[in-house]
Amino acid sequence: MTTHGTSPQQGSAVGQRLRALRDARGLTLSELARLAGVGKATLSGLENGSRDPRLETLYAIAAALGVPMSALTLDRGAPASAASPVRGEAVVSTLLEVFEEPAATYELFALRIVVGVDQVSPAHPAGVTEHLTVFRGHARVGPVDAPLAAGPGEHVRWAADTPHLYAALGPDEVEASLLIRTPRR
Repeated sequence: MTTHGTSPQQGSAVGQRLRALRDARGLTLSELARLAGVGKATLSGLENGSRDPRLETLYAIAAALGVPMSALTLDRGAPASAASPVRGEAVVSTLLEVFEEPAATYELFALRIVVGVDQVSPAHPAGVTEHLTVFRGHARVGPVDAPLAAGPGEHVRWAADTPHLYAALGPDEVEASLLIRTPRR
C-alpha cells in the first residue's frame, strides 16, 4: 500500500538503487543506517520495497552515501519525468530535471509546501546549496537556526550542510522551484 504519493514500483526501484549504492561502497545495512541516522528496519524496508520512500529519509540516506537524491529516485540516464513525486512531512517534491556538469550535479524540483506543518530536512554534505524561488504563497526556509522568508517572485539561497526547514507562512500552500547543487566528490 502506498500512502505518500509513491507507487510500489517506485519503492522497489529505489530499493534496488539503494542496495547497489550501499554495496558499491562496501557498507552493511547497519553501517548505512547508523551513518544516515535512520532505523535499520526502515532501511531494510526501503531496500526490499516494502516501505514507502519518504523525502526526509531519502535525503538522509543520500547524504550518508554522498550522492544527490536523484541517484536514489532515478535510474542513471532516465529522464527526470520518470521520477514520481516524493512526499515529506510538509513538502511534496517532484523532480523536473537533473543537470550533470564536471564540478557538480544540479537537481531541479517543483516543490509544494503544505500549510500547518514544518519539515526539517537533514544536513546535506558540505558544499551543497539550495536555491528556492517562490511562485505562490509565502515560505520560511533555510537553516533551522536562521530561516529565510520568501514570497511570490522572490529567491533565497542557503548552504544546506546543516539541518534546514521548509514551512508555509500564512493560509496558502507554497508553490516553488528548488534547485539543489551538489558538488562532485
